[in-house]
Amino acid sequence: MPSIQGLLDKRGYVITDGAMGTVLFSSGLEQGDPPELWNLNHPDRVANVHQAYIDAGAQVLLTNTFGGNRLRLALHNSESQVSAANQAAAEILRNVAKQSSKDLIVAGDIGPTGEVLAPYGELAFQDAQQAFKEQAAALISGGVDLIWIETMSDLEEVRAAVEGVREISAEIPIVTTMTFDTHGRTMMGVTPEKAFETLSGFDVAALGGNCGNGPEEIIEVITKMHAINQETILVAKANAGIPELVNGKAVYRASPETMAEYALQSYNAGARVIGACCGSTPEHISAIAEALSENLD
Repeated sequence: MPSIQGLLDKRGYVITDGAMGTVLFSSGLEQGDPPELWNLNHPDRVANVHQAYIDAGAQVLLTNTFGGNRLRLALHNSESQVSAANQAAAEILRNVAKQSSKDLIVAGDIGPTGEVLAPYGELAFQDAQQAFKEQAAALISGGVDLIWIETMSDLEEVRAAVEGVREISAEIPIVTTMTFDTHGRTMMGVTPEKAFETLSGFDVAALGGNCGNGPEEIIEVITKMHAINQETILVAKANAGIPELVNGKAVYRASPETMAEYALQSYNAGARVIGACCGSTPEHISAIAEALSENLD
């Protein structure tokens, strides 16, 4: 199986996919419904999204499991579906990747629980760890190449996720990113520098920032992290602009051209794994891939 370092050795940068939910909404997903259940109910539509990102140039594909932990699925009375939904997601993506002649990495996506850990909230560390362990077990059983922990705001929640994964596998590579959407810090007050210091201690394959308030924010995060250590593989996955509420729905206005420019700026700031997050589509990833290829290959 290819690794992030292996892909970097060939090209000098790695392209990830973009948003899953954004594209599924255009395929019929209703606002408020859990996308993860589509792995069981509409696997063909999920597979089509993965294929579109591969065609756009993505080399790292994330499973449709961002909210696939027990605590998030319980909001939809679907906590009994954790194992089935996550394993199905991994198998869907693995099957799509197998049909391609490209070197692709199948990444098991793990997002936050949606709750606040003690002592600031009511969620016990052990309960969070167990929820992540359950999700990781299903993703690994489904055949993912690595685990991708993203959109975290609390370093303790990242630790719970990493330790949950490590209970299942001591070897599987882990990538982790946080979202610095509150005046340059995470919602829990973590700076990019503190995040770098802590995350690099978890022996991860790559780390960085994702989601947030658009490209400029991510570029600043990457700049600060890169200043600490130029050898660490950094990840930039910005939203397609700052979300605006239109008729109760989040709308992202950054064009593919804007995201192409962000990709180049992120690379120049020190990121080597570059993609997009909320609001992005295969068109955004295609523009990113084209810009990086034209300027760096």
